[in-house]
Amino acid sequence: MRAITCAFSPFPQILGVIFMSETRIAIVNVIVENREKSGEINALLARFGDYVIGRMGIPYKPKGVSVICVVVDAPLEIINTLTGKIGMIDGVSAKTLTSKK
Repeated sequence: MRAITCAFSPFPQILGVIFMSETRIAIVNVIVENREKSGEINALLARFGDYVIGRMGIPYKPKGVSVICVVVDAPLEIINTLTGKIGMIDGVSAKTLTSKK
C-alpha cells in the first residue's frame, strides 16, 4: 500500500493522507441509453482524468445507445468509485474488468 492524497476517495482521511492499494489497469465499460446524461459522464471522467489512459466512444444508432470504454491505471478504490458513480447515473450502466497485477 502507498499513501497518496486524493479528492475522490470514499474513505476518511487520516492526517491528510489516504492509504490506497497499488494501481491496476482496468477497463470501465459504459453503456449510455440516455444521451442527455453524456455531460454528467464527461464531467466524471474529467474529474478522474489523472487516472485515464484512454477512452473510446462508439455511438450505435440502430439501438439508440452509445458504448464507452475507458482504460484507467488507478488504485482499486478509485476504479470502484468511478464505476459506481457512473453506474448511478440514470440511463447509464457501467461494469469494470480489472487486471490481476
